[in-house]
Amino acid sequence: MTLTERDQKVIWHPYTQMLTAAPPVGIVRGEGACVYDENNKCYIDAVSSWWVNIHGHAHPYIAAKVAEQLKTLEHVIFAGFTHQPAVELAERLLAILPDNQQKVFYSDNGSTAVEVALKMCLQYWNNKEQPRTKILAFNNAYHGDTFGAMAVSGRSAFTAAFESLLFEVEFIDLPSAGNIEQLKNHISSLKSTLACFIFEPLVQGSAGMLMYEAEYLDQLVQHCKQEGVFTIADEVFTGFGRTGKRFASYHLQPQPDIMCFSKGLTGGTMALGITTCTQQIYDAFLSGDKLKTLFHGHSFTANPIACAAALASMDLFLSPETEGNINRIIESHQEFAEQIKTHPRVKEVRQTGTIIAMEWETGADTSYFSNLRDTLYNYFLDAGIILRPLGNIIYILPPYCITNDQLQYIYRTITQALETI
Repeated sequence: MTLTERDQKVIWHPYTQMLTAAPPVGIVRGEGACVYDENNKCYIDAVSSWWVNIHGHAHPYIAAKVAEQLKTLEHVIFAGFTHQPAVELAERLLAILPDNQQKVFYSDNGSTAVEVALKMCLQYWNNKEQPRTKILAFNNAYHGDTFGAMAVSGRSAFTAAFESLLFEVEFIDLPSAGNIEQLKNHISSLKSTLACFIFEPLVQGSAGMLMYEAEYLDQLVQHCKQEGVFTIADEVFTGFGRTGKRFASYHLQPQPDIMCFSKGLTGGTMALGITTCTQQIYDAFLSGDKLKTLFHGHSFTANPIACAAALASMDLFLSPETEGNINRIIESHQEFAEQIKTHPRVKEVRQTGTIIAMEWETGADTSYFSNLRDTLYNYFLDAGIILRPLGNIIYILPPYCITNDQLQYIYRTITQALETI
């Protein structure tokens, strides 16, 4: 019996209508930018397996560091205890983050990193006996699938079943030259009730790789600071080089009060979440009153093996080789964007850093559930490329180790698809 057949007897997959979905592909190993199925067919992982795998699959350096940690300490409760990998990771991460980030709080994935950030802000104001309960977020945002993260995400088919259970959020459009003053005035009118403003800096991933200019986000963040509203940069997706800088927030002048990380944090090896914050926020929880404690934690908080994977990933991320690979991918994407931007089937090409997205011109349904999405997905899968279109939008988000030949093959296959589908 194949992996696929065994899977279908026992597993419920994410974001999948199990009645009509095609059987899952059984993957048995990975190497570099590729994964291999049970028949040894190679698939180029052009989306970094949901944006997490930044250094390639089964990286020997990360594997060695994880194996070493397994022989030393696999886990210990993180309430009342600590350990070397957690301390070192916090020290090294803070060293490459904006200077205002002073404390690290561990969790176990991107969604929970966002939950922690929201709770920090809401409880900050509660601890100060100045309760603020409203949160500001962008339309079409995506911050995760737990309830708090869903609440600050754009309302959609994904959240519809839970609509009545999600807390109130003030949603605004992405900033631009045409609306920036209006948005700032709106924030000023709400400032006494706003606990925080959460945003995906520069790129809204799940919304279709929607991209916007740092200049206007700069102005929004600065205005929030002037009005005493905390800002949260959700860098779960954009962190660790995706936008061409180490973190997307480095495209900004004013820096956020809180930052959230996961995905590329461990190089895709295993789940780990981190929320960092300023000294000001941390200090609001220091009290002789135990009720002012931040009441949040996870059984696997700061798991030593996950921290060891993150440390190994950071070694690779900070290497000159990775920096060179990021620049190489950016240049390749820019050249491809120039080649196809005038194609009659291409409505728009968007590119920021190592992220490139192409919007397919079609008169048909362009939603996430469109038939075009399925047609495109299967076309590329047959060609040995893992691309996961967002409706009529194709995007490439490769591991940094991807070769020039592999990139060119992806580009050629997309160009062929434009002519044949």
